[in-house]
Amino acid sequence: MVGLPPFHVMSGESPFAGVVEAVKQRFGDSVKEVKVDAKKITKLVVDASAVVDVARYLRDNFGIDHVKAVTGVDLIKLAKKEDRIEVVYQVGSYSREELRGGVLNLSVKLDRSSPEMPSLCGIWPSAEYHERETYEMLGVVFKEHPNLTRLLLPEFWSDKPPLRKDYEAPGR
Repeated sequence: MVGLPPFHVMSGESPFAGVVEAVKQRFGDSVKEVKVDAKKITKLVVDASAVVDVARYLRDNFGIDHVKAVTGVDLIKLAKKEDRIEVVYQVGSYSREELRGGVLNLSVKLDRSSPEMPSLCGIWPSAEYHERETYEMLGVVFKEHPNLTRLLLPEFWSDKPPLRKDYEAPGR
């Protein structure tokens, strides 16, 4: 991206370490959890109320220009049980050489009984179909999504979202 200042990545360091530090400084208590691993994916968990601002900040200040995937995890049956659904945006940059090939997980944990968050399609249009799939498979409602309709399941589907841990397939 034109106009973005260069930043340096130390050898053996995650390419997103500096990005995560800048987000923590800018958004403070809205950052709930950070995991930086030089050899694996870097994870940043933020409040749902701040996710649009964080996404815009990542795009505008660090050239994080696309969504590689959006997925969700029902955390109800983990060893450390949480009554939440975690939505994970795997984002990256084509425009920043030092970030190419890396993945930053931007994550939000939502109340399982009413999982709802703002759509990030306005920041990253490539999130559109991924958010639709997450809506359909886990029941996450993405507010202000341009077309939050079924993508994979039949129109007559009326059961729980099939990737919820309490879903039971008929006949099993």
